Amino acid sequence: MDFNVKEYSDIEVIKSLFVEYSHINGAESCFVSFDKELNDLEGFYSGGAILVGYEDDKPVACVAFRKISDETCEGKRLFIKPENRGKGYARIMIKAMTDKASELGFKEVVFTTKPEVMSVGYGLYKRMGFEELSEENGIVSMRIDLSRMN
Repeated sequence: MDFNVKEYSDIEVIKSLFVEYSHINGAESCFVSFDKELNDLEGFYSGGAILVGYEDDKPVACVAFRKISDETCEGKRLFIKPENRGKGYARIMIKAMTDKASELGFKEVVFTTKPEVMSVGYGLYKRMGFEELSEENGIVSMRIDLSRMN
């Protein structure tokens, strides 16, 4: 299997991956204002990037981040299609996101996750050096200092 990550080139591929992700049971609260995001992906992720992971040229994963300030970006939409999980792709996607964020001059990536729904992802974030900032109603805020990723 050949797996590589590229900046998106087809908005419909991104929409399809994001919509599939939105159907994960329990992830509904992660998709507040989702229609607005989908209708203006380029505007929503302006100053950041949308990355797609391809297995043998087939899109099977995504991650995105958007500018919050000159030093901080927000990671969003890490998704691996269910049939492609367990192959290490999430780690590759996170690394691609943090590398791209660093390349664009950001100093940290922040994001929220729901450990109850995404326990595997939450464990991976912790192993990769993300630190927990706070927890409210089952939603955990996390961050990583990009200087620690290199």
